[in-house]
Amino acid sequence: MSINSQAHTLLDVEDDESITISDPRDGSEVGTLPSANRDQVALAVSLARAVQPEWAATSPADRGAALRRAAAALRAGARELAELNTRETGKPPADALGGVEAAIATLEQYAELGPVHRGLSLRGAVTATDYTVAEPRGVAALLTPWNDPVAVAAGLIGAALVTGNAVIHKPSERCPHVGELLGRLLQPAFPAGVLTTLTGGAGVGQMITMETGVDVFAHVGSSATGARIARAASLTGAHVIRENGGNDPLIVDADVDPVWAAGQAALGAFANSGQICTSVERIYVHRAIAEPFLAALTDEARSRNTSGDFAPLVDRRMRDIVDGQVAEAIGLGARCLEGGHVPDGPGAHYPATVLTHCTEAMTVMTEETFGPVAPVTVVDSFEDGLRLAAAGPYGLAASVLTGAIAHAQQAIAGLSVGTVKVNAVFGGAPGGSAQPRGISGAGFGYGPELLDEFALVKVVHISAPPQAGA
Repeated sequence: MSINSQAHTLLDVEDDESITISDPRDGSEVGTLPSANRDQVALAVSLARAVQPEWAATSPADRGAALRRAAAALRAGARELAELNTRETGKPPADALGGVEAAIATLEQYAELGPVHRGLSLRGAVTATDYTVAEPRGVAALLTPWNDPVAVAAGLIGAALVTGNAVIHKPSERCPHVGELLGRLLQPAFPAGVLTTLTGGAGVGQMITMETGVDVFAHVGSSATGARIARAASLTGAHVIRENGGNDPLIVDADVDPVWAAGQAALGAFANSGQICTSVERIYVHRAIAEPFLAALTDEARSRNTSGDFAPLVDRRMRDIVDGQVAEAIGLGARCLEGGHVPDGPGAHYPATVLTHCTEAMTVMTEETFGPVAPVTVVDSFEDGLRLAAAGPYGLAASVLTGAIAHAQQAIAGLSVGTVKVNAVFGGAPGGSAQPRGISGAGFGYGPELLDEFALVKVVHISAPPQAGA
């Protein structure tokens, strides 16, 4: 069987194991997909290794043109993909479509950035030439999440392919139909075998990480899974890019409008039902404005809970984890001002929840809570809030609401995180790629710097030979 025919039949092989997904809004079945087996994983890697040299030899301009074709195919299938995302993850339709639109823009961005991904001119002898060139690492395995499945996957796929790598993509087992459709939309833009999608659960991901033919792993997901991938890569020598969990703090200073601050806190904690790696996970509010802040935050949560359109969590398993953390906090003395209970009815719904009297003994303050929970600690000073915010093993992002430039500067210097946001919990300029710290990951996960993560630098030195008879 030829490489091309193998590539096109790779996902048609049946396997005993499968994944069945239910709609988290009402519990109805979305569908079932087979999981890849060990033979399929090995075949995907061997195919990628076979076709990667030719793809690497393709001019950067032609690789960029292929990404533009992929972006056009994604645009044509945007509504179908967004509707499937809503069915699998519960993401509101407008947000799901926005994620696809972000993915299209990302592919188009890397289509432009790839051909101008340049090396450096080095200063050597006058009669010599010294410079660097960037070369692809080889085969890239991308393991992507469910909470923004199209945009995140497209960013990693685009950066890896435009730099000349072949890609094996494993989407999250919580949205395998989205990942499979994304692959079907994108694959025709590239030579057979250059982009392969493998569906499956954690076992499939583990099989991929055990393959010695993979040169780089990019993972967006939990810190525990990221740590396992890093350990596996230490045995194979693969490069690892990780954007993992966060326990992002929000410090609310005494000099800000408490109602505005509560709106920011609610946006950070409740957007996408709290299922964002950079969600606001713990809040430290100055005692001087704590009472009106908590009242306004409670109103923000209640308005979402009574709206009738607050999105569910991705599944009941996730809901059980979130509810368990809330119940533990209440058992340890936290006071629930709104939400905090599993509602009756089908699906995986959970209310926007506000907790106060929270302490560092509670999991909601020390671990990632992937749900719509806003746990609050009242502090006596900005310095106390900063000290508590700076504690812990995570290092993804942090937010500060303050009118004092000195306090903003103290936070920027004192918080060991990849991103510090002052007076806006979300937002930022395009290309603002960051390096997570601690157990939140390592390497640049997006932006122009992601091209460097998928490339190796080679230094070239050219000297003139001696003249004859010299």
